[in-house]
Amino acid sequence: MPLNFVIPPLRSTLSADLQAKIDQKTKPLGSLGQLESLALQIGRCQNSLTPRLTKPCIVIFAGDHGIVEAGVSAYPQSVTAQMVSNFLAGGAAISVFARQHNIELLVVDAGVNADLSSHPQLIDAKTGKGTRNFLNTPAMNAQECYKALQAGADQVLRQHQNGSNCIGFGEMGIGNSSSAALLMHRLTGLSLLRCAGRGAGLNDGQLQHKLIVLQRALNRHRAVTKPLDVLATFGGFEIAMLVGAYLKAAELSMLILIDGFITSTALLIAHKLYPHVLDYCVFSHISSEQGHQALLDQLHAKPLLNLGLRLGEGSGIAIAYPLVQSAALFLNEMATFAEAEIDR
Repeated sequence: MPLNFVIPPLRSTLSADLQAKIDQKTKPLGSLGQLESLALQIGRCQNSLTPRLTKPCIVIFAGDHGIVEAGVSAYPQSVTAQMVSNFLAGGAAISVFARQHNIELLVVDAGVNADLSSHPQLIDAKTGKGTRNFLNTPAMNAQECYKALQAGADQVLRQHQNGSNCIGFGEMGIGNSSSAALLMHRLTGLSLLRCAGRGAGLNDGQLQHKLIVLQRALNRHRAVTKPLDVLATFGGFEIAMLVGAYLKAAELSMLILIDGFITSTALLIAHKLYPHVLDYCVFSHISSEQGHQALLDQLHAKPLLNLGLRLGEGSGIAIAYPLVQSAALFLNEMATFAEAEIDR
């Protein structure tokens, strides 16, 4: 089942005019730093000299991982479902930050190993009750992988049809840092030690055990190298949905806000499949999770913030969103030298 997204590079027809508009604002050239390049990117995404951010939203994909039974996480698998309930009750960090900045928050059950109660903010797209243990067999088969990819794309299309042109993605899944580490290692060639970290809080002994387990999995699936095969072998349903979501958002020319380590690993897969997806991405922050800096280097990314975050959930996106707003607002509302009658 081949993927059929169409993702062109960003339009360049307005690049010169956008840069001229930025340079004519009442400020020294380049004095707004990274906000200026961000304003240029937003304008190019929308192919407009007056870009607007409409109905920003964050979609959290949640799923469980069979590898947890090998003891790679500091928390039991049941915490995934419990945290989904926390998101929906409004008690999680992302819930607080999304409310603060008027960002719509939705949660997608990509593959939680529980029967979740219905809720207005919860979307049931369950591919299965968690993936298989990739120590023994691929985490998902090809059909499940494609189903999850399409489900992620469908969620983005729905938000776009509702008027959103700015979207970010979070994740929740006990054990997903193990999946992400293997995906990153296999697709970049960087050492496992650079890719695998403490996740949700492993101590030294637990981290050592995690590394041993992950190396065993790598040895078992040594021949798997193609991006979609790697995703199916080591990924999670929520990670596969993230990949599909990124690709659909780029196809729709939406501005895509990137969170931390797990979501950046999903973006790495999307980039391997469609390189121009990066043109539409804004990296909210650098996580303190092991591997994220190296991963950002692989993606040639320049994040907006460095706050030592390592929570996931899309929390970095919500915190960084006001900076994205500021970039669009100065482009649209800041006076030019001519308008203010100020000598250049």
